[in-house]
Amino acid sequence: MGAGDGEAAASKEKGGGGGGGGAERTSLDSVRDKNVMQLKKLNTALFPVRYNDKYYQDTIASKDFSKLAYYSDICVGAIACRLEKKEGGAVRVYIMTLGVLAPYSGLGIGTKLLNHVFDLSAKQNISEIYLHVQTNNDDAIAFYKKFGFEITQTINNYYMNITPPDCYVLTKFIGQAATKK
Repeated sequence: MGAGDGEAAASKEKGGGGGGGGAERTSLDSVRDKNVMQLKKLNTALFPVRYNDKYYQDTIASKDFSKLAYYSDICVGAIACRLEKKEGGAVRVYIMTLGVLAPYSGLGIGTKLLNHVFDLSAKQNISEIYLHVQTNNDDAIAFYKKFGFEITQTINNYYMNITPPDCYVLTKFIGQAATKK
């Protein structure tokens, strides 16, 4: 259980990001030992599951692929990724979680976090990014589809302690320089 649900919690981004200058007032910082407690607190507020130590170890190990988002110096969101080696040696990115606190949704913060991962993936020639989303999380599904993710699989009984227990796997394949600005 725990490390793996790619949910876009409370991330009801509207259109191009609300226009209130949210993205400009947002800064990103890498997740590391000294600030991982902020991610733990965010996850408690955002997600219906508790994450195990491996989730946090993977988040820190992913270096620049996992970020905390600060809005006017307040930690309001995060993206946590894991890098996975596929057969043949290629690397893909697994988005374990992406979330923004509800009062800050619609300001472009989730978009900024996701675009950061797209940019970094393109620079490192990583062509596949994927995640899991609970089948009833229409807002998250719509958010990811806006960025070119497609439902590639349905997994029944993926989640143990939440209803519905089923999830979709959403995947995005990107080219060398395919980033969304």
